[in-house]
Amino acid sequence: MNKKWAYLLILSLIWGSSFILIKKSLLGFTPLQLGSLRIIISGLMLFAVGFKSLKNLTKTNYKWIAISGLLGTFFPAFLFAYAETEIDSAIASILNSIVPIMTIVFGLMLFKIFSSRKQIIGVVIGFIGTVFLISNGASINPHQNYWYALLVILATFMYAMNVNIIKRYLQNVSAMAIAVGNFTVIIIPAFLVLIYSRFFTSEVLEAPEFSMSIVYIVLLSLLGTAIAKVLFNKLVQISTPVFASSVTYIMPVVSVMWGLLDGEVFSFWQALATLIILFGVYLANSKR
Repeated sequence: MNKKWAYLLILSLIWGSSFILIKKSLLGFTPLQLGSLRIIISGLMLFAVGFKSLKNLTKTNYKWIAISGLLGTFFPAFLFAYAETEIDSAIASILNSIVPIMTIVFGLMLFKIFSSRKQIIGVVIGFIGTVFLISNGASINPHQNYWYALLVILATFMYAMNVNIIKRYLQNVSAMAIAVGNFTVIIIPAFLVLIYSRFFTSEVLEAPEFSMSIVYIVLLSLLGTAIAKVLFNKLVQISTPVFASSVTYIMPVVSVMWGLLDGEVFSFWQALATLIILFGVYLANSKR
């Protein structure tokens, strides 16, 4: 199998499972606690194996690595945690699949990377599918606040900017150095957020849900953040930004399966909206 396709498949399986792990982690923690713990645990794991990779980084590298860390990891960790307090994990994953569409939009707006007519049509179709998915989800889940879906869309904006930054400014930096550098920048703010969230109180540490929630967060941090971050950075470097972000093709399939097993409702119209989104992503992913 071609190396880039192998990376794509592994990342799809890992990240497709991340959404159900976020949902399960929220049983024992608040979104602030979940997001900050995820960053801290992932950072410590990466420091243990890759701290030496930082020695060849320049000041310019660090500037872009800092921005990459904030956009690609720090803020999305909290946005997804808050989003899944109101919307199903499967829906969060499907909305996340518009990352390639956002990659096209930001590539054009910020980096003057021009797209074909077919790609522009794909962007429009993808957004139509997104609106359809959110409106339908709100109608069949009236107890859920689908305004929280906007948090996922905001995260996709950030992911798209991050992909373009890695490709344009960090192409010659090792994937491990980028990942470790990201967490070097964001681990201290994450720790401050954890303190602010009142994590170190008996109310949290002695709660019956604490043990299992910690297990879910460690799995999420090890697979969904630490290992996946290195794999994704490498994938961006050996392929294109849009190919790398098309990891979101397979992710919804994995996450919907997990959601159904966990009792989430997924209707025919939501499936149709998903197909519309993925068709838009397919067109947006066409070669220039």
